[in-house]
Amino acid sequence: MAKFELKLPKMGESVAEATITTWLKEVGDTIELDDAVVEIATDKVDSEVPSEVEGVLIEKLFEVDDVVQVGQVIAIIETEGEGGAEVTAQETITKVEDTPKEAVAIETAIVKTTEEVTGGKVDFSESNKFYSPLVKNIAATEGVSLPELEAISGTGKDGRVTKNDILQFVEERKNGKVGSQSTVQIAKTEQQPVSVVKKPEATKATPIAASGEDEIIEMTRMGKLIAHHMVESVQTSAHVQSFIEADVTNIWNWRKKVKDGFMKREGENLTFTPIFMEAVAKALKDFPMMNISVSGDTIIKKKNINLGMAAALPDGNLIVPVIKNADQLNLVGMTKAVNDLANRARTKALKPDDTQGGTYTVTNVGTFGSIMGTPIINQPQVGILALGAIRKVPAVIETPEGDFIGIRYKMFLSHSYDHRVVNGALGGQFVQRVKDYLEAWDANREF
Repeated sequence: MAKFELKLPKMGESVAEATITTWLKEVGDTIELDDAVVEIATDKVDSEVPSEVEGVLIEKLFEVDDVVQVGQVIAIIETEGEGGAEVTAQETITKVEDTPKEAVAIETAIVKTTEEVTGGKVDFSESNKFYSPLVKNIAATEGVSLPELEAISGTGKDGRVTKNDILQFVEERKNGKVGSQSTVQIAKTEQQPVSVVKKPEATKATPIAASGEDEIIEMTRMGKLIAHHMVESVQTSAHVQSFIEADVTNIWNWRKKVKDGFMKREGENLTFTPIFMEAVAKALKDFPMMNISVSGDTIIKKKNINLGMAAALPDGNLIVPVIKNADQLNLVGMTKAVNDLANRARTKALKPDDTQGGTYTVTNVGTFGSIMGTPIINQPQVGILALGAIRKVPAVIETPEGDFIGIRYKMFLSHSYDHRVVNGALGGQFVQRVKDYLEAWDANREF
């Protein structure tokens, strides 16, 4: 018999950790090759970890809700045959505790006192700041209280506390360079005078009373993340909107004429989305200052045009997979990319890398019958375009022979942009250019 170490696989350049959400196999279960063993979640997508071997699951090294680093061993599978990676108890402990030594070392007295004061847990519901699962895990392990955590100056995006920030705090506290809430408690017990600077408490939301007839529904993990990102975006960017109406009659008629042939030749369903995405990619190339992000007092001008595409999940939430280098795709390539990401979003088969690196986002509110919307910017981008429903409406048509009333297919484009760095002229010109590309559609175009 041999033992195989199932490790958390690399899930993209920017993904370093994941949270265990569900064990799909139990100890003693037989596992086939490519069987899904465990479900994991990053801050973007949920996915499964398949087995690379056949055998029997003999040990699970993490529990549900534990945070695991990429490359860590999460389970041991016993396989037939000789050789393989035999795992001793000490090796297992070493792998599970695969974090810097300073992240797990602290004086016994401080840990003991913290556990007595806080019960070994930190109540993050009292904070209005965002902390990653890894930071929360380190805080709980090291006995870092919420006031201490909130006093740390984060070096991450928007001042977030990173792993290095909290590890540095723990090291400095251990060396006596900073005080701790636990140390203060010890000092009070010994009747030693201490000076404590209290951080003002965050304003708490007014509690809402629920009657006996009301249904209490717990928000999903994804729902909580989306809620946080939306509030964070509104607090970060100065949102401004510009609206414009586009005549897409030529596109409507062209698609109706070619969609069957497109399906026959390419094996793909031609929707309006890739057509709109093509126009947005062209407009971003014309206005590169819409393809930027903001970092403090600096502007980062993106080289690549990576279009985020809001897609609906089965549970009703939205996710934003990204079409990389969208300006380099022809209509066939764009259609295949759109359909692939949409299908994998519906089947929960997106990979973490599929949602990373977006530079501008498009959302189709018309799918739900809305004629326009005011979408919230997907940070750290500076713009998002909402596509309204296509409507058949009466319109004034100008011709050399005079004006007359006709039936046209029209839609509203709603452009939300960050007024800190995008003024009204640029925001308006950009959405005007998208309209121009749509209205100039060649009705005789070959796909």
